[in-house]
Order: sequence, then structure tokens, then C-alpha cells
Amino acid sequence: MKNNQIKRMNLVLRPDHTRVLLRPFLRINGLRTCRICADVMALSESKVHALWAQVQSEFGNRHVKIDEVLLRRFEEVRPCVGADRELSRERKLLLGAYFSHEYSLEAAALFNPSMVPHPDQSHLPRGALRFILSLRATGEGHISSITFRAGILDAKNHIKLTPATQYCFEPAQAPNAFYEKGLFDRKLQELGLEGAFSRRALHDLPEAFTLEELRGSVDRASQQLWARKQETADVARKVILLAQSNYEVQFAPDSNLSERVLFPTSPSQSNGIEDARFVLFQDEDGAGTYYATYTAYDGRTILPQFIETPDFLHFKFITLNGAAVQNKGLALFPRKIQGRYAMLGRQDYENIYVMFSDHLHFWHTMQFTLKPKFPWEFIQMGNCGSPIETEAGWLVLSHGVGAMRKYCISAFLLDRDDPTQVIGRLREPLIKPNANEREGYVPNVVYSCGSLLHGRQLVIPYAMADSAATFAAMPLDDVLAAME
Repeated sequence: MKNNQIKRMNLVLRPDHTRVLLRPFLRINGLRTCRICADVMALSESKVHALWAQVQSEFGNRHVKIDEVLLRRFEEVRPCVGADRELSRERKLLLGAYFSHEYSLEAAALFNPSMVPHPDQSHLPRGALRFILSLRATGEGHISSITFRAGILDAKNHIKLTPATQYCFEPAQAPNAFYEKGLFDRKLQELGLEGAFSRRALHDLPEAFTLEELRGSVDRASQQLWARKQETADVARKVILLAQSNYEVQFAPDSNLSERVLFPTSPSQSNGIEDARFVLFQDEDGAGTYYATYTAYDGRTILPQFIETPDFLHFKFITLNGAAVQNKGLALFPRKIQGRYAMLGRQDYENIYVMFSDHLHFWHTMQFTLKPKFPWEFIQMGNCGSPIETEAGWLVLSHGVGAMRKYCISAFLLDRDDPTQVIGRLREPLIKPNANEREGYVPNVVYSCGSLLHGRQLVIPYAMADSAATFAAMPLDDVLAAME
């Protein structure tokens, strides 16, 4: 593939240090929390008024509804103050501020983009496409979250991104989110947690139950099986942990897409939500749902997990189960194949595998499909997002790692009816890091988490040196013609 066929776009998304989240600060625990509260409670009202005025002056215009966030934080420390004690609104807000801080979510990097059609394609010029770009934002402590941008591809494949606002915020936990009893039980079995305790805990629950209902049932089961206290305590903890890892969040309908941030919430994600590969999945009835595979990281263990959303307002975070759920970089095919879900993986850290399943949450088998062949991919291969369906086959953007850990982006082609069969691959990369792309947080790396077709043009968003993101485009016909 000749590099002069690739058109790099003069558009770069760089980290914006001014985009800050208002987040909890300090763990709420016993003596230290109560000592800080006592110090604030000892202040006179005039001093409280002056201190709160200073906080409001410095931070008030940097956040949407800062008062609501700080008052919620205050409620978390209220036990140290006294439930019946009367406090002024300013003192509550000040207490909330002492247990909050700003987090610059893009302080280190803004990279590894994926690109999907926007659910709203109304009021566009002829031949244009509105899209959503997801990005991995990395800040202090190398904690990664997901942030979004919207944009339009015109008929000539020029990209215009909607400017991001100065604000960003996290979603609210969806109230009274329900768990399906049968599905939850199956996940417990997959984790080896089936037994007397889990059967007792689930027995009295309805077919659809909430987290609070599960907590109550787990507490009752723990009391009933008190003689095996240590064993039941460990299982009880894991049952609740599973529930906490399957959760739903909701953004306000009037929020701007660029303001929405999916920040780590569950214990399995505590150190990052990494490399989300979004895809618009076409259901058999013609309806579309957006899914994303991502890597959850808790500081020690990586776990491939799943996101589901119909509209980029309401998100479900879902655990994946089965022997094939291993390593980073799972990527879902955009429709069923021969009546089954299909997904790419790299379970052995080196080669490409294809997996099939009757259920999106459970993946037990995998089939070897492709191994490194050319010098620029000798170390390992991986996908760069979900396969793209073409008349010639499933086009998969891939990455290869060669000498000096240099990453390049290339492509291969899988059979439409049997994607375990490779029917073409490129001898040379599509994109190699050039002089303007190789320097950054991780040098010599170009990487993508998902591209799209616009007419007969392949549009690739990609990261540069794990620091910033840009775009390239090339004719699909040229890519297919270069396949061997």
C-alpha cells in the first residue's frame, strides 16, 4: 500500500488541561473525617461565609451545578456532624468542598479513538454524516476514562468537529436499575460462586431485582448461614462485587455530548476504563444498538468488559464471562453471522482469534485465525476496532508491533460467512508513525479503536504516540485492491 494514497487530515485533538471533573477527595473514614468536620464546625458563620465566597469565586464558574455536587458530598460526611444538627447552607457547601477536588481527566493524554455514526442524522447536507468520536482520556495517576466528541463528515470527507464546551461531568447512577435473576445466576455459576449461599441469597428475590434488594437478601443469607461465617462472608462480598460491576448510568438529556465523561466507578475499573471499541450493532429486527468492548483495570488485573447504549445518554456496564474472555482488545462484529454473535480477540497476546456465542455476555470458545507474518508485526498483532462489512468481506483494521516496539496500522480481510477464514491481508502498513506522530507519552505508536466507511472512503481516527488523536482517509477500493 503506497503511503501517497493515504490522506492525513490537518486536524489534531490534543489534551485540554482545563477540562476538569469535580470528584470526591479523601476517603471518608472515621477519625480523620470527623476531625476535619469538627474543624469546619468550629468556624464562626462569618468565617464560613468568607471561605465559601472564596471557593465559589475560584471554582463556581468551572463546573455545572457545583452546589448540587458539594451538597451530595456533604451528605456523605453528615454522620460526623450529627444527623439532627442544624447547619447553614453555606456551611454544608463548605464541608462538601473540603471533601472534593478537581481532576484534570486529559492531563496526560487524549488518544485511542473510535468512530461511529451518530444516532441523530437529521438536518444534514446531502452526502454528509454526523458521527460520534469516543476517546480515551488519561489524567493524574494514569487513570483512564471515556470522553466524547461529535462531528460531521461532508460529502468530500472533510471533517468538522463540534467544539467541546469548558465543562465536563459524570453521569448519575440509574435509580432502581434491575438485574435479571436468571442471567445473574448464570454469571455466578461462571465465576464458580454457585453453592448453598448464592442459592439462598437468590431464592427469595423476584425475577427482576435491584441492588438494594440483593444486599438485603445477601445479609439475610449471611445471618442464616452464620455457622460458616468466614466462607459466607467471602462469597457474599463477591456476589455484591459482581452486582456493582454490572451497573447503569444516565446523563441529563440536555447535556452536551462533549461534557459527558464515563469515569471509573466499579472496583474492577478503579484504575481505568481503557480503549473502548464502539460499534453500531444491527439487530436482526433492523434496530441498532451501540456496544463497546473495553479493558477494565484495577491496578493489577485487566478484564475485558462491555458497554451498551442506545443513545449515548444511558449506558449499561456489563461483565463478560467465559474462558475466551481474556487479554485486551476484544472487538464485536456489527451483526450476527450465521445466527450467532461474533467477536475478535487476541487471547495469547500475539495472534488474532475469532469467537462465536449465542449470548453477548458469555464467550467460551475461540478459533485461531491469523498470526504475524511481516517484519513490522513480528512481535504481535491486534485489531484496531470492530470489523467493517464490505462486499468483498469483513475489513479489519489491525495493528502490528515490530522492532523497537514500533506500532503500525494495517488491514486484513475475512470471509463474510466464515470470518475464521482469511481471504486477504496487506503486505505493508497503511499508516506508520511519521516524524510528527512518533513523539509523545509512548513514542513510535499509531493506534485506533474503530474506523468507519463513508461512501467508498475509509476514515480512520488514530492516536499519535498515546498522546493526541488525528484522522486519515483513503479509498476503500485501493485498500481492497492491495489485499494479497
